[in-house]
Amino acid sequence: MTSREPPIGRRVARLRVRRRMTQQMLADRLGKSKSWVDKVERGVRALDRYTVIQDLAAVLRVDPVALLGRDALPSQAARAAAQGVDGLRAALDRYDAALAGPQARQAAPPVGELDQRIRHAWLTYQHADYPQLLRVLPELLGETQHAHSTQGDGAAELLVQAYRITSSVLVKLGVGDLGWLAADRAMAVAAGNPVLVATAAVPLGQALRALGRPRPALAVTVAAAHRIAPEARRDGLSPGLALHGTLLVQAALAAAGAGDERGAAELVDQAARIADETGETGEEHDRHWTGFGPTAVRMARVAAAVELGNGGEAALLHERVVGADHWRRLPAEHRAAYLLDAGRGHLRAGDPLAAGRALVDADRTAPAEVRLRPVARTLLTDLARREPVPADVARLAAALGLG
Repeated sequence: MTSREPPIGRRVARLRVRRRMTQQMLADRLGKSKSWVDKVERGVRALDRYTVIQDLAAVLRVDPVALLGRDALPSQAARAAAQGVDGLRAALDRYDAALAGPQARQAAPPVGELDQRIRHAWLTYQHADYPQLLRVLPELLGETQHAHSTQGDGAAELLVQAYRITSSVLVKLGVGDLGWLAADRAMAVAAGNPVLVATAAVPLGQALRALGRPRPALAVTVAAAHRIAPEARRDGLSPGLALHGTLLVQAALAAAGAGDERGAAELVDQAARIADETGETGEEHDRHWTGFGPTAVRMARVAAAVELGNGGEAALLHERVVGADHWRRLPAEHRAAYLLDAGRGHLRAGDPLAAGRALVDADRTAPAEVRLRPVARTLLTDLARREPVPADVARLAAALGLG
């Protein structure tokens, strides 16, 4: 499949020249090196992170679609997801629960009912059914806010979880600023409760990383991990220990995003020691919906290597992940999201065929991960412009209108 449009690097170069900027000027405004800009423009370095494309677009004063090309225009599914995001934005814009007087308040749904609905929302997230999740979250957010305003701490965990799911799906869909807002509100509700603070710190770290702010993400996840550690140890093999390990994983990814290879390795090693104690966290011991365990730690090592630009190392570590007995028992969302990381790693290792296989496997595992996430569409757009394009990658690109 041959694209009529120039590669993304060439479009960057044309727009830079049109803006009368040198490579050094563009590099300075992005906080990158001139060599990085030169490699991007020559196609030597792939633009496989949507946040970087957004930064480039902002500096060049164009819409990100202008860099991705006409082929990246949103599909019908993407437009539906955008409408769902608008619904969540409207829900986060409302302050009914806080502003309504006692007489104006109606009875909130029972806590037990809300707990079941939160559980169902998490399962929907794990199955990567993001359109359905976007449909139910606005109402669920409003009702958990209402319950918290009338019942206080009795509904605090429910509201934190509702904000956490909201933040997680928004970050997935490339709306990091709104994801940060939801996570920040979760932190406000959690204040004073170490376990809830730790729970809220997970999506907060993810949102900050999505916004290109790895150092604040590192600070908040490390602080939350240290704060919950004594309680997690006191309870032994408990959900708190898995939450502690998850925070260390998030901190490791933040350190990798900041270019701190040593710090990332140390944090992943700490998480691995906890995973050796917990084993693979079963659903009955995973009240905080972490998915933590040895396999998750191996996946984090791959993701950290990708962030650090160590594509070859990521490709080698990848084989240990998919060869693990627990791999197929992971939720579809977790596997597909990881396969996108693996695809980026293969591309950085100079193996577009392996990157394409990972992307196609991700689509078979959880189509919404590929068809709705900007990072996946960016990766697919890059692969679709390389020759030769494998037939399955070409079919996927055609299905998404990328090519």
